[in-house]
Amino acid sequence: MGHRHRQALRTTAAGAVSATLIAGSSLGLAPGAQAATGIRFVDIAGDGGTVLKANVITPADADGTRRYPLLVLPTSWGLPQAEYLAQAQKLANSGYIVVSYNVRGFWQSGGEIEVAGPPDVADASEVIDWALAHTPADPRKVGMAGVSYGAGISLLAAAHDKRVKAVAALSGWADLVGSIYSGRTQHVQASALLDGASLVTGRQSPELRQIFDDFYASNLDKEPELVAWGKKRSAMTYVDQLNENDTAVMMANAWGDTVFPPNQYADFYQKLTGPKRLELRPGDHATAEITGLFGLPNDVWTDTERWFDHYLKGADNGVDREQPVRLKSRSTGGYEGYPDWKSVGATRKKIALAGTTTLHTNVDSGADGGVVFLSSILDQVARLPPVASIPLLPRRWAAVWQSEKYASTQQVRGTAELHTTLTPTKESGTLVAYLYDVGPLGLGKLVSNAPYTFHGRTPGKPFDVDLELFSTAYDVPAGHRLALVVDTVDPLYIEHNPSGAQLTFSSPVNDPSYVSIPLREQ
Repeated sequence: MGHRHRQALRTTAAGAVSATLIAGSSLGLAPGAQAATGIRFVDIAGDGGTVLKANVITPADADGTRRYPLLVLPTSWGLPQAEYLAQAQKLANSGYIVVSYNVRGFWQSGGEIEVAGPPDVADASEVIDWALAHTPADPRKVGMAGVSYGAGISLLAAAHDKRVKAVAALSGWADLVGSIYSGRTQHVQASALLDGASLVTGRQSPELRQIFDDFYASNLDKEPELVAWGKKRSAMTYVDQLNENDTAVMMANAWGDTVFPPNQYADFYQKLTGPKRLELRPGDHATAEITGLFGLPNDVWTDTERWFDHYLKGADNGVDREQPVRLKSRSTGGYEGYPDWKSVGATRKKIALAGTTTLHTNVDSGADGGVVFLSSILDQVARLPPVASIPLLPRRWAAVWQSEKYASTQQVRGTAELHTTLTPTKESGTLVAYLYDVGPLGLGKLVSNAPYTFHGRTPGKPFDVDLELFSTAYDVPAGHRLALVVDTVDPLYIEHNPSGAQLTFSSPVNDPSYVSIPLREQ
């Protein structure tokens, strides 16, 4: 890994650690947490006897004469067991027994960080066992929920434990490889965030330390091992088990999630056959849920409670009759409902990528995906995505294609797809594709992006590139254009362009290059 990437790692890790500690201390003071009715702090023996620090909140009317639905909440990466106290109190007031526990390897819980490995999955079942033995929990009505790391563990646990009837996985992952290694490219800022936070708040296992080091080092000999490690920790691998269990699965994520991009959730959603719901909103990793962790009104947590009310309590609240795909545009702020993911981008328009363009590599053109967390939060709060002056992008290091001016608003919904022919001068390389909304003065606002890396190609021999950009919902105003920009360096990702390498993009007559834009049906 070069100096630039090591510096990015150090900088991002420092920011991640600071944010984690601030969030952890703040969440310990969540409104209403200290006044929680029936709260107990307990030790639970996890897999192999590992001590898991937990808290239990029971309904105020619990008197031993009846049983209550059980919700188990594993904590997020790097956050303490106080994380869910505000929501746990609300859920307990609604008639749930809520057990939240600090996952192994973090804070006061024992063990080492397993990254949702088999011990973490076994821990979840042990927590359920403990709750059924020590609380008036109903064994027929068990659910799991969590944010980020807790979401990933919840999905995996539900696939392995048939007692889990419903799951709410918020800002999590279903495909770990597709999240931080999409397009065969290391998402270095996201990985550094996870690495830095775990170094301060937890205990990395030797295996995890080696995984991080091999990941940063771009060691191709280790790639099969890294991919296998990630698949073992991905609910996508066990989707058949979830379907067999008929688990009711709700997933929520943000369009700009720089840790777990929304594409992998959408792909997983389509493979589920049981009751399911997919919600996507503006924001970055876990930012859509965070106000709810402080006890404030929050759409994600409201829908989470409705999901459990129906599938654990049997409440006829209509959540099963609503359109199961629920989206909030980055532009309009209103919710949209769809019967399935394929209906989100009902029509497509192609922008031709005509001509032949050669890029010189190793220089950042100025087109970037932004900064982990910061950029997508600005987009969420102020609708200020990363910007670039499209006319001023240096064509030596950036390829640019633009659409015509649109006479009406173009409601981009779903996943844009790039198809092109690439001829490299070296056997390895990286490109990053960006889709911009370009106004009359040439200022481009980032709509989406995605990286792509290749290895083992024959220099001078063309090959096809098919790349899915990260899914989004964005309205391009009338009078604006869409522009596809391709360059070779972005601080979000590790690039693999040898010194002096060049990439040539062409559009053969028998196989034209294009970017396909998904649009909402008007």
